[in-house]
Amino acid sequence: MREYRFMNKTPKSLRLHIGLFGRRNVGKSSLLNAITRQNVSIVSGIAGTTTDPVEKPMEMLPIGPVLFIDTAGIDDAGALGDLRVEKTRQVFDRTDLGIIVIAEEGWSDYEEAVLKDLKHRGTPVVAVFNKSDIAAPDPAVLDKLGAANVAYVRTAAATGAGILDLREALIKAAPEEFISSPPLIGDLIAPGDFVILVVPIDTEAPKGRLIMPQVQSIRDLLDNDACCMVVKERELRHAIENMKTPPSLVVTDSQAFLKVAADTPPEIPMTSFSILFSRAKGDLSEFVRGATAIDRLKSGSRILVAEACSHHPIGDDIGRVKIPRWLRQYVGGALEFEHYQGRDFPADLSPYDLIIHCGSCALGRREMLSRILHCRREGKPITNYGMCIAYTLGVFERALAPFPFAREAYLESRK
Repeated sequence: MREYRFMNKTPKSLRLHIGLFGRRNVGKSSLLNAITRQNVSIVSGIAGTTTDPVEKPMEMLPIGPVLFIDTAGIDDAGALGDLRVEKTRQVFDRTDLGIIVIAEEGWSDYEEAVLKDLKHRGTPVVAVFNKSDIAAPDPAVLDKLGAANVAYVRTAAATGAGILDLREALIKAAPEEFISSPPLIGDLIAPGDFVILVVPIDTEAPKGRLIMPQVQSIRDLLDNDACCMVVKERELRHAIENMKTPPSLVVTDSQAFLKVAADTPPEIPMTSFSILFSRAKGDLSEFVRGATAIDRLKSGSRILVAEACSHHPIGDDIGRVKIPRWLRQYVGGALEFEHYQGRDFPADLSPYDLIIHCGSCALGRREMLSRILHCRREGKPITNYGMCIAYTLGVFERALAPFPFAREAYLESRK
C-alpha cells in the first residue's frame, strides 16, 4: 500500500469507507497508524483517548482510494461517553468494510453486538486480534468466526506484526463494486456517441470550476469512449441545430429542466445530473416512488430537505429557495421545510410527510442506501432534488426516458 499525494484529491464519496470498531484501549488508533504508516491518531495508554471519529484518506492497491475511520470505544461510559458512542454508531451507516479490533480482554458482548450490526447491514467484516504478542485469541472464538465466514488476523500494532496479513484480508473482503465501479453514465450510451451536458452558470456556480457531478460525468463519458459537449442552457438549441448527427443524450442541471426540455427535440433522451446520481448512489426506483408522494402533500405538510455537503447557501439556493417555491406552487398551499446538512440526518422521521435528498455526490453509496432504508422502515417517502424538480415542473416521465425500469416503477405506482 502506498500513498500518492494526487490520489488524496479523490472525493470521500468515491472511497471505500473502512471503519475501525472496538472497546477502549484495544489499540484501534495504533492499528490505524500502523496500516497508514503515519501518526494519524493520538495513541495513549489512557482509555478513551479517541473522542470523535478520525478520518484518513489513503490509496490502497488494488482497491484504490479508501477512507479509514477510527472511532471511539464502544464501551465508553458516562454522559460524555454516551455521546462518543453515538458518534461511533453514526459511522456504521457509512462503513463499507468493518474492522473489529479485539485485545487481551477477548471477545465479549460488545464485539458480538458490533458484528451483529455490521452483518445485519450486509457489511463485510474482518476481525483483528491485536496485541497478540501479549495474549493469544481464544481458539473457540476463532472457530466461531470461521463458521460465520468472518475473516480474522492476529496483529501487534506496536511492532508491526501481522499488518501485511491485515492488508491482504481487507483487500479480499472489499465489496466487488469497489474493485470495478459501475459507470455513472457510460452504460446509457455506446462508444463514439455524442452527449451534451448543460451547465448553467449562476450565482451559486463555483468560480473557475465545475461542480463534482459535472466533472464526474465528463470523466465517465471519456472513460467509455464517448464524446461530450458542455454548454450553458442558452446555447443548447444552437448547439443541437448545428450538429450533423443529433446527440444520443442530453444531461442538464435540474434547475434548467424547463428550458432544456423546451429546446431538446422529444426524440432525444434527456435527464439530469441529479437523476444520474440518484441511480449511482441510491435506489432510482425508490426515488421515483417517493416523488409520487408529492401529489399527497397539502397545505401544512412538513418536508425534510437533506443535503450531503455543508455549503453556505447564497442567492436563489436550490434547496432553500427554488425547490420550496416550486413545491408550494404545485401544491397550491403553504408548506413547512426543515433542512439538514452534512452527516446530520434525523433518527425520528415521524414529523415529515416527505424527505427530499440532494444528489448525494458527497456521500458514499452505502450511507445513502442506509438513509433510504431508514426512510423505508419509518414508512416515509424519499426522493431527490432532480426527481422532485422534474415532477413539479411536469417533465418527470421525459426525465426518466433513459431508464425504462424506473419509468415502469412510476407507472406501477400510479395504478
